[in-house]
Formats: sequence, structure tokens, C-alpha cells
Amino acid sequence: MSCDLILRGGEVLDGTGRPPFRADLAVTDGRISEVGSIGRADGAAELSIAGLWVSPGIIDIHSHSDFTLIVDPRAVSSVMQGVTLEVIGNCGHGCAPIVDPERARSNIYGCQAADDIGWRTMAGYLERLESGRPAVNVLTLVPNGLLRLAAVEDVSKPSTPDELSRMKRLLSQCLEEGAFGLSTGLEYGPEKACPEEEIVELCRLVADTGGFYSTHTRNRAGEVEETIAEAIRTGRASGAALQISHIQVVARLTDDGHQAYRQALGMVDKARQQGQDVGFDMHTRLFGTTNLRTALPPWSLEGGAEAISARLRDSGVRRDLKTYRSHLRSLVRDDWERIVIFDSQAYPEFSGKSVAEIGRRMSVEPLDAVYDLLLAEVDDIHRLMVMALTYRLEENELAFEHPHCMVGSDATALATDGPLRDRSFHGAYTWASWFYRHFVRETGKLRPEEAIRRLTSLPAGRLGLKDRGVIEKGACADLAIFDPQTFSERGTTYEPNRTAVGMTHVFVNGVQTVRDGRLTGERGGRVLRRQ
Repeated sequence: MSCDLILRGGEVLDGTGRPPFRADLAVTDGRISEVGSIGRADGAAELSIAGLWVSPGIIDIHSHSDFTLIVDPRAVSSVMQGVTLEVIGNCGHGCAPIVDPERARSNIYGCQAADDIGWRTMAGYLERLESGRPAVNVLTLVPNGLLRLAAVEDVSKPSTPDELSRMKRLLSQCLEEGAFGLSTGLEYGPEKACPEEEIVELCRLVADTGGFYSTHTRNRAGEVEETIAEAIRTGRASGAALQISHIQVVARLTDDGHQAYRQALGMVDKARQQGQDVGFDMHTRLFGTTNLRTALPPWSLEGGAEAISARLRDSGVRRDLKTYRSHLRSLVRDDWERIVIFDSQAYPEFSGKSVAEIGRRMSVEPLDAVYDLLLAEVDDIHRLMVMALTYRLEENELAFEHPHCMVGSDATALATDGPLRDRSFHGAYTWASWFYRHFVRETGKLRPEEAIRRLTSLPAGRLGLKDRGVIEKGACADLAIFDPQTFSERGTTYEPNRTAVGMTHVFVNGVQTVRDGRLTGERGGRVLRRQ
């Protein structure tokens, strides 16, 4: 036979959930050309992978690498975990379409003030992404937040009929230019006022193209049922396939996270039993991240640093502020032990400490500690980030063990060197490696073949990609070859920028991106466009 490469003697997890089997793989022109016992081939390179397991490349169903892949296309944090495809444009955030770059900038993860945004259309963005030769395959959804910022004058209100028409024209153009569907982020500023009817209208266009609708749902305390019901109604009314992003948000809406999960998963199962196409995914963090200033109502943030400072120093204003039921308070239901300051420049000694502990050290109530921290950094009040320890692993496991649960990073692709070396995003370096290590090797809750199915063929099915996510003849040669005993994360909560270990070789479209645990410098990723 004739081929480019033969991988010999690995244990194959083919992505379908089938038990592992030993086989050789032949790769020709970027595709798997044979699986089985393969003889010698003239001119073919050979690589022994005896003692290692080989799976399809991991698919990140929920990534926010839209801009970081432009800044640094190597996607080091991803490929070192065997990731070969990232789905971007999630949570209503993304890079196109754009009318006013300055208005759109805040809705693009990883985009800083000095970064150039040199495109306006989806086609222009994908061409820019492609020109950088990313290390991973990439496909995108159309972010509803950017649609609204491009077409709606006042995003604090529902769109007018004319504005909705403009949104639909922009969406149609993006879909024609290769986007795979639509995403919403209904808790973010540009979309909070977006009514259900508006989303249904947009999703009808998505359904017509065979794309799918991914939603970061509304998250209102005590409304577990409505959170999931709105998403299901939208999918049913529009006819669009539905993907519920990081479904674990329901666990923070009530005191009983177990019951919230059971209710949400039961609703998904019922919709599926009724014939609706509904899927969901989870990220792997046990906390959410947000700005500390979300503890303040909008009116208190008006007028610049001097006006904000005057309010925070006024004891009477503070009494009023304490009556505000902020997003931050609802995240942990006033348990300030679960709100942790990530990095305070004014009080570096408080970095990594909970608001409750900081209050005790300051000898003030927790909310006063919050106001004092914000006052100390009032000149850059949007910078100070917190971790909300909102989730419990034993509750999350209810969803992770569900057979239709996909797994995503909910993070940006990063690198420990180069232009992104000083940036962090929890989960970037750890999500897939943690999932495999925890559920397969540590707890045994999932068999290796089932864990790999969740990371490969299950998301590939959502995306409609029949030649990725599986190891079979004719499939793209996206391959992750790893040591099943050592594949694991190294990043931690306070030292997140550590690459995973145990991923020995990675191929993307037949191009070896990782060899013996090190980057080769070769990048074989492609920008995938919906046909």
C-alpha cells in the first residue's frame, strides 16, 4: 500500500464508545487511509505508539478563543491536551459582524484596547483567522451580542422592527459566509433586554440553514425551570437544534443544587423524548468569574472615578447600596466565604482571600470590605476580578455522567510564552485533561471509551461533521495519542498557566503538532465553513 505515515501498535479509542482495540493506523494526504494490521509501505514514515492510546482529536464545543487565536495561533494550552478543533463565537461573544469596532471591543474576549480590529464581516474575520495558520481547526457561531451592538441603537431595550430586520440581514450574511449557527449570552449587557420572540426570529434563519442555536441562558435566582424552559421553547418554536451552554448555571439558582440538576436534566430528557434536538455542555471549573464591581448597581457607577469615590465614602449611600440584590450576591446567595479576590493591586495581601476573611481582617462587614476594595482601585474599577465558588463537584457530576453531556473549556487558547504569556483564563490549560483524569483514572465513573466519546464524536455530531470525531477509514487525521496513566492537568486555581502532561503526540489534519510531548512548530489547522 501507499501512504504517508503508519502509526503502529496503539490502543485505539475510536470515538464511538466502542471498547479499545489494538491496531495500526495509516495516514494519507491528511486522512486516515487504513485501520488494522498494516504491512510495510514504501516511503512511508513510521511511528511506534505501543503502550499509548490513540483517540480522535478532542473537540472543544465551547471555546472563547476568537481573538487569542489571532494574537497567537499556536493554541498551546489546547494542543497540549489533544484538542484539534475549537468552536468559537459562544455566549453571544465573538469577532464578527462588526459595525463600530470600539462599541464591539468589550464583547470580544481577549481583545485589549491597543489591539487592531481590521475586519467587519464574518468572511473578513475568517480570512484573517485563516491567514494566521492556526494550530487547531476552528469554526464559529454568530454571536448575538455583536448582532445587537451592530444593529440596535439602545441595547438596554428590545430591538425595534427595523433593528431586528438589520440583525436578520447581518445574521443571514454571516451564515452564508460559513458560520455554523447562532449563540446568545442572555445575562450580558448587550442581550439582557433581548426578548424571547427576538431570539426565535433569528433562530428560524439558523434552522433554515441546518445550523444550531447555542445559548448561555438567563440565570435568575429561583428560576431553574424557566431558565431551561425558555431555551427549549426557543428551539421548538424556531426549529433550530439547541445546545445549552454550561448547564451547571442552574445549580447556583437555588439552595438545592442536586434538585436543580435533576430538574434541568429531566427537562432536557423530556424534550429529547418528544423528538426535539437538544444537547448541553459543561465546563470543568468549580467557580464562576466576574468583576467585583458587579456588587454595585448601575447608578452608582455613573460620573467617573471621582463621583464613584464620593458615593463609596458616604455612609448613607453605603446603607442604600447594601439593599441592592446584585448579581454577585445572587451567585453565592450571600455566602461571602465563596467570593474570592483573584488579584488585588491595592491590597496584594488579600489576593486569594475570601471577602468574608478580608472583612474579618478589616474588622468590617463583608459588603463594606467589597466597597473598600473597590474604593482602593476606583481609578480602574472594572479590573478587579473575583472567583465565585458557586459549584460543588458532587453536584456537577450528575450532569457530567449524563450520556448526552459534552465538555468544553469555556476559556481562551493561551500559551506560557509569546504575546499571550501574561494572560490567564481558568480552564484553558486544564479542562480536557482534568475531565479524563478525574472521571476515568481517579473515580472510574466513566470508562475510557465513554469519556473519549463525550470529547469527540458527541460534539462532532452536534456540529454535523461526519469526518471528524472518529477514527475510521476516510476520516480526517485529527489524532490525540496519550499515556492513559499520566494524562493530567497541572494548572491550579492560583497558578493556572501550566500545560497539561501525558499527551505524547498530536496530529491535526495529518500534520504532527506535538511530538514526544513537545511542540513541533508545525500547524495544520483549518478554518471550517459550513457548506
